[in-house]
Amino acid sequence: MSCLGNVLWFIFGGFFSGISWFLAGCLWCITIVGIPWGKQCFKFAGLSLFPFGKEVEYGGGVGSLLLNLIWLILSGIPLALVSAVWGCVLCVTIVGIPFGLQHFKLAKLALMPFGARVV
Repeated sequence: MSCLGNVLWFIFGGFFSGISWFLAGCLWCITIVGIPWGKQCFKFAGLSLFPFGKEVEYGGGVGSLLLNLIWLILSGIPLALVSAVWGCVLCVTIVGIPFGLQHFKLAKLALMPFGARVV
């Protein structure tokens, strides 16, 4: 199921989502200060290309908490809301439920990406 889900996800928007996250990460990495945010964008790019069969493990310490607070204020809330809304829309139909669950996974990662690891 995860292979078929990844193929369908990639065809119907995962490719463009992954490329956009990759380009955003490259833009963040232009400055030295933006490298931590760029690394998080690369994490999103990898997960948004093929999310089925991957899990997100959360951990981290005080540094991750401080960076997550800055991320949350600057861009975390809008990103999480967009993914949560798409997740709700897709969960209306039975066929869309697996894709909606992947959007909920992205929404959770959008809130607190620092200290999270995609496995």
